[in-house]
Amino acid sequence: MAEPIESITLPPAEHPSQEGKWLQAALQRWLDEEFLPEAVNQNIAQRASQVFVRQRMEGENDLNALVMAILTEMQGFDFSKSFYSEFAIANAVGDLLLASLGIDRCCGN
Repeated sequence: MAEPIESITLPPAEHPSQEGKWLQAALQRWLDEEFLPEAVNQNIAQRASQVFVRQRMEGENDLNALVMAILTEMQGFDFSKSFYSEFAIANAVGDLLLASLGIDRCCGN
């Protein structure tokens, strides 16, 4: 039987707004590089960052819970002018956070 994936806990947020600015810039850069730079990418990155900051300010440190919160709240975002979906955004945020912790997203090391 397969073992469940262990949860990853982020360090407690000391400066959530700075984390949010970093995430917004990193996510927009990823969005612009993954396909074509689009004006909507800024709005997507800003909205995902807002959700992330709010969750962190509420004390959420669990990576899975943060990704699920972004996925859930981005379902209300209008992606009609984008190549992306709420799933791509939530996954990208998870990957960016793992990279910031020095964790290889491919193999979990």
